[in-house]
Amino acid sequence: MEYGICVLGNIPLRKEARDQSEIVSFLLFGEHFKIIKVNEKWINICTYFDNYSGWICAKQYKEITYEDYDNLSLNNFPVNSLKNGELIDLSNNETIPIPAGSILPFYHKGKIKIRNVQYSSKVTLASRSIQDLETYSLSYLNSPYLWGGRNHLGIDCSGFSQLIFRLCGIELPRDAFQQAEVGEDVEFAEASKGDLAFFQNKDGRINHVGIVLDDNQIIHASGKVRIDHLKSKGIFNSDSQKYTHVFESLKRYF
Repeated sequence: MEYGICVLGNIPLRKEARDQSEIVSFLLFGEHFKIIKVNEKWINICTYFDNYSGWICAKQYKEITYEDYDNLSLNNFPVNSLKNGELIDLSNNETIPIPAGSILPFYHKGKIKIRNVQYSSKVTLASRSIQDLETYSLSYLNSPYLWGGRNHLGIDCSGFSQLIFRLCGIELPRDAFQQAEVGEDVEFAEASKGDLAFFQNKDGRINHVGIVLDDNQIIHASGKVRIDHLKSKGIFNSDSQKYTHVFESLKRYF
C-alpha cells in the first residue's frame, strides 16, 4: 500500500482515469489518502477523511510513508478559514493559493511541514466552534454551484455542508445521502440552527442538503449558495416563489 497527500490548493477527483471524466469531488491542501491503483498518468485513491474514492492526476500530489499517513490520521490539525489563503514553499519561495477548509499539517507559529518541506502561511485558523456556523455559512453566499465543488469559487450542496461543519470542528461524509445516515433524527417542528435538512427526488432518494438557519430559513447550494424558506413541504424559493426541493428528513450533529 502507498500513501499520498494533496499539496495543491484544490485538485479534481475524477470518476475515471481520464481528463474528460466527471469530477466527483475535489481534494483540498493537506488532505491525505491511500493509493489504491497507479497507472501512467493517474492514481486511484481513497481519502482518509471521508473514505471517498476516485482518480487524481499523478502530477498533483506528494507521496508519503505509512508513518506519515498514520501521524496525519491521529492528529487534529488546524484548518484554514480564509477564502484566499496562501502558503509559501520555503524551499523555493513559490506561493500556493489554498481555499477555506484546507488542512494545515503540523501547524506551529504560522508554519506547517509536510515531510521535508516547510511552508509559511497567510491564513486564518478556523474556530472549530459550532457557534460560528452561521458566520462561515454566510461567507459562501453567491458562490456558484459546481458539481463536486468544495470551495468559494464553485461548490455543491453536500460539499457546502461538509466544509462548513469542518470549519466548526465536525467531519461529515461527502455525499448528501451519506450525511443523512449519521447524526441524530430531528422532528421538523424541533428544527434549530445548524441542523441539516435533506431533500428527495421523485424516486425517494436523497439528492440535496442544506443548513438550517433561524426563522425557518435554509442556506444551501442550488444554482448558487443562497438563502430560502424552509417549510415542512420543502424549500420555498424566495425568487421564483415556488417549491424547488421536497423535504425528506432533518439531522443534528452536535
